Amino acid sequence: MLTLERAKELNDSMVTEDHLRIHALNVMAAMGAMAEHFGEDKEHWMAVGYLHDYDYEKYPDEHLHHTEKELLAEGVDPEDVRAILAHGYGICNEVEPLTNMEKSLYTVDELTGIIQAYGRLRDTGIIGMQAKGLVKRFKDKRFAAKCDRAVILDGCERLGMELRDVAEICIRGMEEHAEEIGLAGNAEAE
Repeated sequence: MLTLERAKELNDSMVTEDHLRIHALNVMAAMGAMAEHFGEDKEHWMAVGYLHDYDYEKYPDEHLHHTEKELLAEGVDPEDVRAILAHGYGICNEVEPLTNMEKSLYTVDELTGIIQAYGRLRDTGIIGMQAKGLVKRFKDKRFAAKCDRAVILDGCERLGMELRDVAEICIRGMEEHAEEIGLAGNAEAE
């Protein structure tokens, strides 16, 4: 089973840009919270989340086309590789998300971008953020415009969950890592 330590070792050998590392941490935190929601292994889901954009920095136009063979050669379980591939469903491949882990990764990959953007606007960052406020921002298509809302909504539907509930889970998971992801805001100064 993929450990968080191994995921960080693999990902950090490929990813050097700070914004991509922050994104990996965001998705890692959200995936840990989703694992808890589904009663699954938190560290394992966090590891898959951290590793999900393994080839993106080197191959942005061929994202996920340099992942499967490479990660399998590194000893990553085929199920974990499939979960990583499934987050690109309909965008860069046709690997449909089927398991709760795959559906969660597919959903939170884009959702964490909106949470991150909203957190940057708030004096307290992600601390105390409520899903209600996030959903309001979500509805404004100009806000965090690069985040694919159709994918997020499709993912929520696949999970059989409401956007607000998935957002709440992800916010709480990311809040646990607020300092690490740069969203502690001014809370520590108060």
